[in-house]
Order: sequence, then C-alpha cells, then structure tokens
Amino acid sequence: MIDLTKIRADFPILSREVYGKPLTYLDNAATTQKPRRVVEKMEEMYYTVNSNVHRGVHFLSQKATDEHEAARIAVQRFIGAASPSEIVFTRGTTESINLVASSFCKAFCRPGDEILITEMEHHANIVPWQLQGNISGVKLAVAPINDQGELLLDELEKRISPRTKLISVTHISNVLGTINPVGEIVRIAHKHGLPVLIDAAQSIQHIPVDVQQLDCDFLVFSAHKIYGPTGVGVLYAKEQWLNEMPPYQGGGEMIASVSFEKTTFNEIPFKFEAGTPDFVGTSALGLALDYVSAIGLEDIGRYEHLLLEYATERLKSINGLRIFGNAAAKSSVVSFLVDGIHYYDMGMLLDKMGIAVRTGHHCAEPLIRRLGIDGTVRASFAFYNTFEEVDLLAQGIERIAEMF
Repeated sequence: MIDLTKIRADFPILSREVYGKPLTYLDNAATTQKPRRVVEKMEEMYYTVNSNVHRGVHFLSQKATDEHEAARIAVQRFIGAASPSEIVFTRGTTESINLVASSFCKAFCRPGDEILITEMEHHANIVPWQLQGNISGVKLAVAPINDQGELLLDELEKRISPRTKLISVTHISNVLGTINPVGEIVRIAHKHGLPVLIDAAQSIQHIPVDVQQLDCDFLVFSAHKIYGPTGVGVLYAKEQWLNEMPPYQGGGEMIASVSFEKTTFNEIPFKFEAGTPDFVGTSALGLALDYVSAIGLEDIGRYEHLLLEYATERLKSINGLRIFGNAAAKSSVVSFLVDGIHYYDMGMLLDKMGIAVRTGHHCAEPLIRRLGIDGTVRASFAFYNTFEEVDLLAQGIERIAEMF
C-alpha cells in the first residue's frame, strides 16, 4: 500500500506555495521531484568523497569509485540485466539514443538501410536517426497508430524489409500514455533477425522492466524521470552489441593505451564512457532506485492507475474537453484540449492557480500532427500525487472554461 503522508513528507518541494496557492505538481512526465535523501546523497558525496573515479589510488578516489560502481550494480539489478558491464552511464535518454544511433549505424548500416520507429516517438527517438541519415545514409520507416493511440503491430511488421537494421520504439508514449507491447515487438523483431531499442524514459518509473525477460537489445532511460538527478542517463545493451560497436566519443577513461600511432580501447562498459562521469549523480540515481524499490513498483503502478482512472472520468465530465490517447493499455498521462481555449492559455491560467502542467507539442510534433492538432495540455501523475489534486485540476479547468 502507498503511504501518501509518509511519501509526500519525503519531497519538500510538494509543500511549497506558488502564487499563494499550494503547489499541485502534475508535470511528472517532464521531470519528477526528488526525495530529500537523494539530494542529501549528492551533498554527502561532494562533502565527503569528492574525487575523480577510476584513476586514483588514494582513499577519496577509491571511495568515489566504489559509490559509482555500486550505482551501476543498482541499475543492473533494477532492470534485470545480466551483468554490470551491460550498463553504460550517459547524460540522459537523449544521449543514450544518440550513442546507439552513432555507434550502431557506423558499424552495421549502409546507405539506404532503414531504422523502423513509430508515429508516437519523442524527438529524441527521431532526430538522432535523421542525423545519421546525413552520415551513413540510413532512412526512417514509420509504423502507424490507430485513432485510439495504439500501435498497429501488423502494420509495423509489414514495414520490416530487407533494408531494416533496427527497430526503435517507445515503451510508453509521453503524449498519449499508451503502453506499447514491447515484448511482442521484440518477438517480431527477433523473428526477422533484428535488434530492438526500447525508450523506457516514460515507463521505468511506473512499471517493472526486466530486460532479460523482454530480451530487448537496448534500453534507455533518464535518472530525472525516476526521482533521481538531472544530467544522468542509462544505456543498457547486450554485451555482444557493446563489444561490436565502436566508441561514441574519444578521450580519457575509454582507452586501454594511447600512442600517436594507435589507440586501443578499454573494456566495456568503459569503452563508451569517455571523460569524467557524473559520479555524484550516478550515486544519487542508485539511491533513487533503492527508494522506488522499497515502495514497490507493483504498488506504485496500481496506485497511479487508480489516479489515471479517476482523472480520466473527472475530466471527461467537463463540457467541451477532449482527451487524446484512449488506448486499452495506458499509463498515468492525460493529454487534453478544451474547445475554444488555446493550450497555452489553459496552462498559464492553471499555473496561476498553483497547478503545474505541460503545454505544447511535448517534443512529439509528428504525433501531434497525426492527431490533427497543434498541441495539448498534459497532466501527468506520480505516486506522490493525490485524488484531491486531481479535483483541483478539474475545478481549475472548469473555472477557466467559464471565463472563456
């Protein structure tokens, strides 16, 4: 069971006021708030063990390295990876996808080859592949969705061709909340001998993810989406891919030896971690994962689903309000518009009531165009949100609708 009183006490920002109103934070799909112990962990790291990792024989360096590598093991266990060497630390989901796009295409793609994605992808799973088009000549193939916001699996399989090299798909849409059947997508892909990248930026904090059970080849997510710090991300990749792909960047740490004539590279995962890592941030991520695990993702998922159901019914009762994304399998996101009210106006007026929501295209312009609109208002929920906050959102929308 979720103990809301105890949980909310762990997040000091939730007790602050905005414009004289209690903060109602409903922008969790963009970033989650941080429990006190995560922030305190970062302070502790800077004040007690701050030193560069992997490179020093002195006490502080050894302690910092231990903390950093303990975080790698924490990630491995959290997602069920076979080995810590399959965990690469990055700056976020975006850099993780860019890393795979660059290194995978360099090793395995030729002009005219295709990367298969879906209509509901975030820009971070579109633009890196397009950039590779200018370098290695790859093209995007796009699988469609239906009007409920569900991926059409048969159409995805139809778009697999002899030129397809990889399928890259979001686990949960940041606009629609649709939960894609990634296990089935992996099964289809592997039947055709193709690797799969799963963008778990919107799923890792809501539902259990086990990479060995899914049998995915790559999985990416950001620490700041799962109650950890900004500027830290994770790339999971099967060892075979990390061994076969060339480094993404060059510099310190990713080398075994360097001469002016030749460089040999470090073992994985360090081959892909050039330069000084954010060892303070990774340590805080490890603690954030422990925090979530102690509450339990199963309980978190059940509670958030109740919030989603309540919010959906509450908002559907408002005259002129349309919800975008009505998949049978859906996570805790509600994107909506109210007739005659621009999403920016709605967002700004809700803000004055202390209610934080996201407005615009949510870094998913192709999807927004597929929906036939310019943007939406998006309310997204976390396990620290309450049914009372959903009521405040609905009441705020109703007040604004009356004004217009």
